[in-house]
Amino acid sequence: MKKYEASFESLYTHEYPDWFRDAKFGIWSHWGPQSVPMCGDWYARNMYIENSEQYRYHCRHYGHPSVFGYKDICKLWKAEKFDPDRLMELYYSAGARYFVAQATHHDNFFNYDSRVNPMNSVNVGPKKDILAMWKSAADRFNMPFGVTEHLGASFWWWSVNKGCDREGPYAGVPYDGNDPEYRSFYHDNYEHLGDTTWKWLTENEGFMKYWSDSMNELIDRFQPELLYSDSVLPFNYGHYQPGLEAVARLYNRSAEKHGSNQAVYTQKDRNPDIYRVGVLDIEKSQLPGIMEHPWQTDTCIGNWFYDAKQDYKKPAHIIEMLIDIVSKNGTMLLNVLQKPDGTIDEWEEYILKELGGWFEVCHEGIYGTRPFRVFSEGDTRATINGFEESKTSWSSSDYRFTTKNGCLYAFMMCAPESGVAVIKSLNESERVKEVSLLGYGGLEFNQSFGVLSVRLPERLPTKYTNCLKISFH
Repeated sequence: MKKYEASFESLYTHEYPDWFRDAKFGIWSHWGPQSVPMCGDWYARNMYIENSEQYRYHCRHYGHPSVFGYKDICKLWKAEKFDPDRLMELYYSAGARYFVAQATHHDNFFNYDSRVNPMNSVNVGPKKDILAMWKSAADRFNMPFGVTEHLGASFWWWSVNKGCDREGPYAGVPYDGNDPEYRSFYHDNYEHLGDTTWKWLTENEGFMKYWSDSMNELIDRFQPELLYSDSVLPFNYGHYQPGLEAVARLYNRSAEKHGSNQAVYTQKDRNPDIYRVGVLDIEKSQLPGIMEHPWQTDTCIGNWFYDAKQDYKKPAHIIEMLIDIVSKNGTMLLNVLQKPDGTIDEWEEYILKELGGWFEVCHEGIYGTRPFRVFSEGDTRATINGFEESKTSWSSSDYRFTTKNGCLYAFMMCAPESGVAVIKSLNESERVKEVSLLGYGGLEFNQSFGVLSVRLPERLPTKYTNCLKISFH
């Protein structure tokens, strides 16, 4: 059995497991105490930033953070209606073929029974081992189970809880992050107080050791098929390499369990000298073309944590993003928001139902596919601009391609009003034998000088993106 060392050279030799290359679509539970206010992402940080929107909400709804702090929000999280089996059935029916749960966010609250951190979901709030419940449900559907850690950024990110207001009735009164009873939870991070320089990963070796101990516990306890870091490879600093040690531990534990490594590690450094230890993850964006190695986009239906004010992506938008990503050798991980009680709302259930209906028709062109020699035809491209995910305005000349078992799948990003699909990307040696429409059947076609023309039926099988299956002689 192969043994991985905590070095770039050793980890570069890892292989991408087939399950990840074939699954293409996963669902993520980005859920924890920050869902309690139903006021969006980064609540645990922004509630300590004077005059921010979430600070004002917190003061007016719960009280001032000098009196009622984030530790008190954690106690309000009950997850009283959490039904992971029902949700996993919905997610599987919606087309997901792997599932990922948040282990800990930047708030340093752990969603499992931890010996490293007493502020966890078994001791505080729900009094439930959230991750263990998720894993049990995923196992019932044979879904590879992954976990996400956002802990690496926590030390700097949460230094704001050591501050105080500059004006108003609580001017000069320290926030509850200064409470000595909760020093381990809120971090002893005074060194970053007032630090306006973005320091996503601290150089504090004491915190690095805490992160390493937490990752060891998480990996050993759950032996996940996927571990996601919400950062670049954590703490890639000189002699001490806890990030590399965690990746090696992940792969070795998987190899001990399966005979060979079946685990995937994802992080966000686009430097190939870094991401080749695992899989490149791109948050709420994607790549402009085909990448040699599999990669992942992580995105969300709305906000990252439940936000009662947030609009949701429409099913068509999600489907079109998925197709575009898969055509480039990518995979989509989609966060489905949960309320603090553990349920999802009726709009999310509608989105999942629509995704499931589309997958029933077009799954053959997604699961188990690989990129074609070109990913697209047509001039329209998805917007790639930071975290922008605006819906693309496709034209009838736009196609996205995948391949499997010698067949080409051509997704019509906008069905032609003429009723004739025209594909110009085939070369003269690619002689078409048969064309069918997924969810419908065989179609009449003509091929001349490499140009393929296909007569479409009057009624297409799905109101979303339809897919042609093309086989060759």
